[in-house]
Amino acid sequence: MDKIKIVYRGGEGEIVEKKSRFIATVCPIHSEEDAVMFIEKIKKKYWDARHNCHAFILGERNEISRCSDDGEPSGTAGKPMLDVLLGAGLHNVCVVVTRYFGGTLLGTGGLVRAYSQAVQAGLENSLIVEKKLCRRMKIYTDYNGIGKIQYILGKSPAITLNTEYTERVVVEILIEKGNFDSLCKEIVEATSGRAELETLDECYCAAAEGEVIIF
Repeated sequence: MDKIKIVYRGGEGEIVEKKSRFIATVCPIHSEEDAVMFIEKIKKKYWDARHNCHAFILGERNEISRCSDDGEPSGTAGKPMLDVLLGAGLHNVCVVVTRYFGGTLLGTGGLVRAYSQAVQAGLENSLIVEKKLCRRMKIYTDYNGIGKIQYILGKSPAITLNTEYTERVVVEILIEKGNFDSLCKEIVEATSGRAELETLDECYCAAAEGEVIIF
């Protein structure tokens, strides 16, 4: 896939419904083993809670999905939690919602709403990024051509990683795979073929909190 939406940094959110506390803890995962370890960690942390329900999805196409009501009425916790993750378009993520019972029964609809809202609160406090498949490239040019190249890069979605000024100028960039060919063509035309282009590796990258993340 050229793009994939993930949780880069997990978070925690809490709601209170009729004195019951619902605490959602979100974590990025890379395997079922990661999910199991995270779920057990949260269960130990909140060992005195009435329920620790969970949901997780794995794979670029969500090949694996699991959920558990952990003692709540069937279909009132794990499935709604999973639906929120899927509805957000996320991949490779696990969430555990811990419930401290407040003494009042919420009913089927109330439970579904509470567990769904708790997951949403957890996601709001997580850092979510969209990983994009990019190509890394180096552009070699003389000092006469750098102005044109910087102009082209400035109006493109390319990310400049580094610029070296020696006998000539070397600019290292990341560009989304889908925009690669058109950018190369524009640079070649603008410099009348004098710029040399070197294609490096493919990688996933994302922008978050003013920084470029390379996966």
